[in-house]
Amino acid sequence: MTQMQKKYAIVIDPLNCIDCKACLIACKVENQVPESFWRNWIKENNTGEELRTQYQPGQCMQCDDPSCVAACPVDATYKGENGLVEINLDKCIGCGNCVTACPYDARYRNSTTKKVDKCDFCNHRLEVGEIPACVETCPTKTRVFGDLNDPESAVSKLLKSKEYMRIVNPLVNTLPNIYYRNGTDSVHWPKVPTLPGEIHMSPKFWKTNT
Repeated sequence: MTQMQKKYAIVIDPLNCIDCKACLIACKVENQVPESFWRNWIKENNTGEELRTQYQPGQCMQCDDPSCVAACPVDATYKGENGLVEINLDKCIGCGNCVTACPYDARYRNSTTKKVDKCDFCNHRLEVGEIPACVETCPTKTRVFGDLNDPESAVSKLLKSKEYMRIVNPLVNTLPNIYYRNGTDSVHWPKVPTLPGEIHMSPKFWKTNT
């Protein structure tokens, strides 16, 4: 029997986040991220009349319709068999087209390798049966990781409850695979993506009012 292809996702409950930054440090150490750069983040948002502080963790959204893939001129960025958006460093020329095309500001040029880098859900850990470092390290279990194609996985069960939703950039919908609890305030993403030259996304990418 052929094994079903995996589709990884993370479900996040911002109400559990205490801004301890353990996920940031774990990611930085695990993936040897250079100084002044990060693969993941925690955004802060003050909401309501009482200015309640809420924290929203995030990282590469592992989109189903990724603008970064469309923007890469040498096919270095691609969708892997497990659904993850990956970077072939042997092909990457460091042009940065994918950096500006990402609507979630999730990519950067590695100052050491001169290549583009981003979160890949710690793919090297997944290959040996381990979960991403940020998920494993979180003391409040803010992030839940799993396979959407497995109906018995924790992420599949959480999404069946209808308590979680995709949060997308206000201008574009790349069908991200990071989900957030309903009723938690989304922090506006910081940039408008730009696609170089004549590169175009599929019709579902650009959001409309229709």
